[in-house]
Amino acid sequence: MIRPHGGGILKPLFIEDSEERNRLIEESASLPDLLLNSAAAANAVMLGAGYFSPLDGYMNLADTLSVAENMKTNNGLFWPVPCVNRTDDISRIEGSSVIALRDPNVTGNPVLAIQNIEAIETLDVEKINHITKQIFGTLDIDHPGVKTFKNSGKYLISGPIRVLNYSYFKSEFSDTFRTAVEIRNQIQKNNWETVVAFQTRNPMHRAHEELCKIAKDAVNADGILIHMLLGKLKPGDIPADIRNAAIRKMVELYFPKNTVMVTGYGFDMLY
Repeated sequence: MIRPHGGGILKPLFIEDSEERNRLIEESASLPDLLLNSAAAANAVMLGAGYFSPLDGYMNLADTLSVAENMKTNNGLFWPVPCVNRTDDISRIEGSSVIALRDPNVTGNPVLAIQNIEAIETLDVEKINHITKQIFGTLDIDHPGVKTFKNSGKYLISGPIRVLNYSYFKSEFSDTFRTAVEIRNQIQKNNWETVVAFQTRNPMHRAHEELCKIAKDAVNADGILIHMLLGKLKPGDIPADIRNAAIRKMVELYFPKNTVMVTGYGFDMLY
């Protein structure tokens, strides 16, 4: 199996040890806290699940600018979009070194992760516009990605995090949500040496089905991984639960048994 991005092994930031995780959950109750926006929460889930290996947390301004301008962090790691935690209100965390990050997408806003703050940097309008234009190629506020990014906040909070749960993804998509570690382990368990992967935010139509089959035949793959986004979408897109059901029915009816893995990841769509 090929090595994860960045080399070495996967680096999931979820705290697997239950005793340690429960200790941190208790500790978080007394920490200064920040209510995340949905994009930052999704970043935490991706960091926790190992998809954002080898990052250890949210990027600082130097890395954010480097990624936006060059698609690389300052140390040369390829990265297409900054992984950031931004807010407009730091009143509850100013001067703190360790904070609790609260989930905006779960009732009661439970603590999603704990962050060690390395820096809180200010983005002026010029910098926000520059980064936005570099990422999306436009400043049109009707572009859903531009609208989300420009309105995410002027403060950039960087530093490593420890992830305590996977937000709503484990409970709402228990049959589909998988971490990067779980997917690699399942591929090994299946004894698949060569795998074709298809990522989607939409239900799959006939052309997608044929594309997967043609690709599998072209490389003589052992199996197909269909990996779907499970997070927030723009208005009008097909909800994840409907897409999940549609894709599973397609696999059941039109693919040979035991040749397809249907999985999903907890991230908001970047348009």
